Amino acid sequence: MNSEVTKARIPRRPRATRALDREHARDRLIRRGVELLAEHSFDGTGLDVITSGHGIPKGSFYYHFASKQAYAEEVIDAYAAYFDARFDRLFGDETQSPLNQLRDYIKDGADGMARHDWRRGCLVGNLAQELGAHNEAFRSKLNAVLDSWQLRISDCLKRAVAAGELDPTSDIDSLARFFWIGWEGSLMRAKLTRSDEPLRCFANNYFRLLGHPQRVDS
Repeated sequence: MNSEVTKARIPRRPRATRALDREHARDRLIRRGVELLAEHSFDGTGLDVITSGHGIPKGSFYYHFASKQAYAEEVIDAYAAYFDARFDRLFGDETQSPLNQLRDYIKDGADGMARHDWRRGCLVGNLAQELGAHNEAFRSKLNAVLDSWQLRISDCLKRAVAAGELDPTSDIDSLARFFWIGWEGSLMRAKLTRSDEPLRCFANNYFRLLGHPQRVDS
């Protein structure tokens, strides 16, 4: 009888509120995944680490995600969306020329790594090294993200041509592809050295290749 009275005195939370709580929990898990997979390996990141500190029971993880791989794929999507917003902000700054926008992108990346003591690199690059060779689903998704980023650089370089900053005969697609090959490598090396020297080395040589040898300093 007492238990029935107690239950009667505790109002049930509205269904919409419970659904919102679940959505918030899901978002927190994805944000946690972005933090972790930018710093650690996919295979080495266990569910207990993912759910810890968020008040989310480990067993409820599979309420939100069908598998750990499905979770990682959504984390990649969230990371890509974050970078889309970052590109929009930096490459949409009309107070800067296209090549200065690219310099700002590089500096922004270096500043971000420094804030995290050089522990975090590029989540896409990390997963590509770890999983790209033996997981087709990841390989396809990661390639698609890198291709979209390459198009962003290509568009920036095309605008640089239109602004008179680059030679009109420049091979824009090749230069955009080369940027990501070199930039991802420099991010990996920066994690190893815990310094911005690899980033500056790549950037300075890339702009020299573009015919604009101004230094990119931290």
